[in-house]
Amino acid sequence: MDTKTPTGRAAFWDQVYATKTENQVSWYQDNPEPSFGLIRSATSDLSASIIDVGGGASHLPDALLDSGYTDVTVLDVSSIALERAKARLGIRAAQASWITADVTRWKPQRQWRVWHDRAVFHFLTSREDQEAYVKALTQATANGSVVIVATFAPSGPERCSGLPVQRYSAEALSARLGAGFRIGHRTMVAHKTPFGSTQDFVFGVFRRV
Repeated sequence: MDTKTPTGRAAFWDQVYATKTENQVSWYQDNPEPSFGLIRSATSDLSASIIDVGGGASHLPDALLDSGYTDVTVLDVSSIALERAKARLGIRAAQASWITADVTRWKPQRQWRVWHDRAVFHFLTSREDQEAYVKALTQATANGSVVIVATFAPSGPERCSGLPVQRYSAEALSARLGAGFRIGHRTMVAHKTPFGSTQDFVFGVFRRV
């Protein structure tokens, strides 16, 4: 399966979500921290527009809706992952927007005040895909928008779900996103997987300038 193409990526992640329960994947969190806390710090305006890129079946939209945020969007390449999240939310799923798309081929139809990504960017190992991501990010945000991106840290794993990843320090991540995004807060997080292992992440909080 060629995971370097949008079709191949969609098929790969659909297979992952079709064959594993939510706590059988390494990135599972029952409590979506520090993502939720960083979003709350970015804006206390409950009408602020928030997009979770690569959200999959994450519990982050649950936490945002529980806190009263009213403009929540989740984007993922896997329709199966999004359907799982919507099934979990039940009738509350209608309070959020859901986009099935590969971010490297996505053409945003609007802009968001907060962009969050805990799962996508480190899987983009080619320069072409990284540049396509930054293009979509730029189109989907405006000056002053907050961008929260988490990737595996230099001490994190070299592969995830059998795929190679690109690891970043906060400084390398800032350089890769480019001068249009000014880094502010950055933090290292040791994520405990459902299997008892630990994965080191770096979280960067950027301001679009």
